[in-house]
Amino acid sequence: MLVDAVRIAIIGAGFAGLGMAVRLKQVGIDDFVILERAQDIGGTWRDNSYPGCAVDVQSHLYSFSFAPNPDWSHVYAPQAEIWDYIQTIARRHAVLPHVRFGHEVVGGEWDESAQHWVLRTTKGEVRAQFVVSSMGPLSNPMAPDIPGLDTFAGHTFHSARWDHDHELAGKRVGVIGTGSSAAQFVPEIQPEVGRLTVFQRTAHWTFPRRNRAITATERRLYRRVPLLQKLARARQYLFRELIAFGFLRNGRSRFLEAIATQRLRRQVPDPELRAKLTPDYALGCKRIVVTDDFHPALASPNVDVVTESISEVVPEGVRTADGVVHELDTLILGTGFEVMPVADPLCGRDGVPLAKRWAQRRAAYLGTTVSGYPNYFMLVGPNTATGHTSVLLYAEAQIEYVIQCVQHLRHTGADSLDVRPEVQDAFVADIRERLKGTVWTGGGCASWYLDPDGGSSVLWPGFTWQFRAALRRFDPADYRLHSVATP
Repeated sequence: MLVDAVRIAIIGAGFAGLGMAVRLKQVGIDDFVILERAQDIGGTWRDNSYPGCAVDVQSHLYSFSFAPNPDWSHVYAPQAEIWDYIQTIARRHAVLPHVRFGHEVVGGEWDESAQHWVLRTTKGEVRAQFVVSSMGPLSNPMAPDIPGLDTFAGHTFHSARWDHDHELAGKRVGVIGTGSSAAQFVPEIQPEVGRLTVFQRTAHWTFPRRNRAITATERRLYRRVPLLQKLARARQYLFRELIAFGFLRNGRSRFLEAIATQRLRRQVPDPELRAKLTPDYALGCKRIVVTDDFHPALASPNVDVVTESISEVVPEGVRTADGVVHELDTLILGTGFEVMPVADPLCGRDGVPLAKRWAQRRAAYLGTTVSGYPNYFMLVGPNTATGHTSVLLYAEAQIEYVIQCVQHLRHTGADSLDVRPEVQDAFVADIRERLKGTVWTGGGCASWYLDPDGGSSVLWPGFTWQFRAALRRFDPADYRLHSVATP
């Protein structure tokens, strides 16, 4: 099936892609489609439904400023509620008719003569003047590279593909990984399983969650006086920005580490277990786990925390480097995701696939445009992730920037724009320099934030307001404009 040519093709119907669609309609642009590989919208909030799944940023901040929700039930909303918020936005702003489900992008090239993209999907071809990628930085589950994983005789599944039909009650359950996902589902399953064995490669710093229900009175006030919700959002924003000071200035926040250490002492009385759970790197070097009940769950009588490295998986369970076989009935992989995968197998002006160009390091101007890939925009691209606040603050700034780019071409009559290579190179060099001395590159850990050479093409090395300021105004001088050749 050949999909009619459109002005804009958005790849992905998750938070960012739908936010892009809403804003396009709000500025009067309706000629777009959203190419979604699944059969429903929602992205990561559709796929992750494990017990206890919830946002780890306050709900008021983890929502679009142009679509506030006065009805959040908790300070940290659960997964189902966030998914419902996404669906409500899509219905309210009439973007669902633009979604093409089951359209996974499997290839694409830039047509120089026609000045548009030719995208190949699993359901046909799509031609678009502009492509906006909202692939999601953490969208593809990653299985660990452990010998014998496929030989396990019990039941195995990834936390992002939770098997709700599988009964855990009374069983011997193993969990590989102790990151943010595990910190949410482990306390939920711990009371019902017979024995829980948690395999930890690296200890994580935790930060207080202090979740609570938002009262009916508060919700009523937010509906009647929207300014109050804006003030709550602003307070949460400022709190998160203050956290970043220690990460950026001297690469370490001794004050926060002292608080976290004392909290661990209260939650885990056993000194041997507490030693296992105490990180040996600076707080913030890895993603901070926001939780109040993870460490208490690990201290429960039916839980074992194993820090010996895993040597292999055998039919009976997991064998660790000390030769011990930990017998299991169920193995849950809480091993995270591919970091910022190149979900869009597109070839640029010179025919080079983006995946090949990014083989060593991901690079983009303002995390949004890539030199050699005209009219191609990324939401939550390289160096747009954050270690302290809501990623939607970054995505929203990018959405407004993309709209400026599209409108600029309409006003000038040009057909495409391509960021100048020297502009992108200067930007990337500046980012790498600014990352030096931050907790992410100098905190003494190995994390998914880092590239093989020790830099980071994931994180923004500054405050949120600095990123938003950098994208506030589109500068035509940063780009080369092209038009379809005429006789």
